[in-house]
Amino acid sequence: MSRQEINPNHAAPAWTPARSAVGLHNPWLVAVVVALPVFLELLDTTIANVALRNIAGSLSSGTEESTWVITSYLVANAIVLPVSGWLCDVVGRKRFFMACVAMFTVASLLCGTATSFPALIVFRVIQGLGGGGMVPISQLILAESFPPAKRGLAFAIWGMAVVVSPILGPPLGGWLTETYSWPWIFFLNVPMGLLALLLCWLFLEEPPLLVAERRQRWAAGIRLDYVGFLLAAAGLACLEVVLSKGEIKGWFASGLICAFAGVAGGALLALVLWEWRRRQPVVEVTLFRWRTFSMSFVMMFGAGMVLYSSNTFVPMLMQLCHGYTAFTAGLVVMPGGIGAAIGMLGVGVLTRYVQLRYLVAAGLVLQIGPYLQMCGFTPDLTFWQVAMVRMVAAVGLGFLFVPVMALSYEGLPAGAASGATTLTNIARNIGGSFGISMANTWLVWRTQYHHSVLVEHLTPYNPLVTEALARVQVAAPAAGGGDPLTDPVVLTAVDGLVSQQAAVMAFNDIFFLSAILCAGMLLLVPLLARNQPGHGDLMAGH
Repeated sequence: MSRQEINPNHAAPAWTPARSAVGLHNPWLVAVVVALPVFLELLDTTIANVALRNIAGSLSSGTEESTWVITSYLVANAIVLPVSGWLCDVVGRKRFFMACVAMFTVASLLCGTATSFPALIVFRVIQGLGGGGMVPISQLILAESFPPAKRGLAFAIWGMAVVVSPILGPPLGGWLTETYSWPWIFFLNVPMGLLALLLCWLFLEEPPLLVAERRQRWAAGIRLDYVGFLLAAAGLACLEVVLSKGEIKGWFASGLICAFAGVAGGALLALVLWEWRRRQPVVEVTLFRWRTFSMSFVMMFGAGMVLYSSNTFVPMLMQLCHGYTAFTAGLVVMPGGIGAAIGMLGVGVLTRYVQLRYLVAAGLVLQIGPYLQMCGFTPDLTFWQVAMVRMVAAVGLGFLFVPVMALSYEGLPAGAASGATTLTNIARNIGGSFGISMANTWLVWRTQYHHSVLVEHLTPYNPLVTEALARVQVAAPAAGGGDPLTDPVVLTAVDGLVSQQAAVMAFNDIFFLSAILCAGMLLLVPLLARNQPGHGDLMAGH
């Protein structure tokens, strides 16, 4: 892409069907076909989380060491994301997409058959390399296969795979692990991956205009911005390691984390400086000249934070504070998948009548209320109380996700779609990792804080405390009949209650931060472009 092609003063050219991968097929069928592999790839970002203990025990690795099953996958995703657009331009979108699906499927089979922990990590890296390329290319295929008037509903179909799959991961992984064994969380991908390959081969077409562009590229000589790729890969990979391992290693008290953070910061800063003046950059950082794209990038980062942190910490709350199993705790967030699907389909239709930025605002407002309600969670919560609140919040997330994706292409030249897709997926990936990491750190800090504050009020001069100690003494079979203030069984039980209360209060603090984040993004809505709502029947043929 030349520098002239992405000059922000140039008007964006009209959409052209010559870049469409639909061919003579039904475009909505193609949207489903490219969404299936994305569903599998993002399912694997969370499905293995609940099986780490089983994997560690089966392959003789430590609990901390087992977290590399997750980290290695995320790092591999981060490495391949920056170069995926260049690879699909060189190889062809259909070929590259199918190659990614095939690599992901074969690596999934190898993960399930791994007999040692190092082998499993190697196979997870291969799986992450294949999976990381599928998401941006599928999004790019949709962006250039649907005109702007129909893009909202197409992104809604694709977005359901992006949002729903991480939600389904924990309960599905817990059920497979408890019912069968941990290898089945990987074997599940094999038949589904083969089906996705067949569907891609049958229904995806290589756009004729892109074939001509690829031939011209090969005739002129293939050029890769190696420096940009290495800087992007090193920066994003090291950043993923910092975010994944920071809490475990004590953040910047660890020399390892300091080293990785230094490499990540230096590489990403050098990347921006290097790519800003390149004629054919691997990461199109100059797209940030467009205000709407910049705001969409920030909002996609925030949406990733909210999505992945809530999917992680709501089940954790139910396990730590309510004694749920991994499977039952995962079921709590499943209604959120229904809510997200409802929100995305609804917003896909509403794009026909309403400006996208108003839908973004509605999505943020729909999340602020439920997260504020979650700030009042108590230890006597019921399953459906949590599930219903999560469902409403997920409707708002669906309203946010689709218009932000569509707005990220608003006003950009057709040749900039690949770069925009790469950057928005980087924002979602890093945002998710950042959200989980920061929320986990905040959980530890706030739990300690609330525990210390609650303990300060446990004095024999507080009548509520003495009354509670008496009740605990009666309820504890092993307690003696003496003074409850000196009974070790009673004091241990009370400490458990205090720890539970402190943990619940810390989780509530995380939900409050989610509400604050959504409110902060709401302030950015006026900076988004005023798009013209689509016209015509969204479900009509292409």
